[in-house]
Formats: sequence, C-alpha cells, structure tokens
Amino acid sequence: FGEIPESGLVLRPEYAEFDANQRFDIVVEPTAEHPSCRCGDVLRGVVTHPECKVFGTACTPEHPLGPCMVSSEGSCAAYFHYQRQQV
Repeated sequence: FGEIPESGLVLRPEYAEFDANQRFDIVVEPTAEHPSCRCGDVLRGVVTHPECKVFGTACTPEHPLGPCMVSSEGSCAAYFHYQRQQV
C-alpha cells in the first residue's frame, strides 16, 4: 500500500510537550518491499494468495518476503496456516 496521506494520528496541541515527533529529530527511512511481494495486491483483492508466485514457496512464515506473512495475523500467514481447513 505504501504511505497513506493524512492517515496518521497526532496529539492535540495541548499535549505537544509529549509529542516525540516534535521533541526529537525523527527520520523515518523509506522501506523497500521485496519485488516479488504481492501483499498489497492480495489485500486489495487483485490476486488471491495462491496466485502469488512466491506464496508458500519462497515466502513462508519462517522466511517472509512481505508484511502480510510476518505476523500470524497477517493475511498471507493466516491463509498459509488455515487454507486446508473447511469453514
């Protein structure tokens, strides 16, 4: 997905003294996604998990290539673990 403008939370002005963004020189480095990762496409419904060429092969919970496989709550990790179960 990348960065979503105007989507972050900020503290109210009366709490500015507690705002780390104002108190410290914080630099957020841009992150580069693995070129084979289709996480954004999976989340948007452009492709299904099995349609991703690296799903379950190069990209597994033990060796994730993208954010959807990192956490057990991620879309790809959940599908990886529970895809064989009928609902």
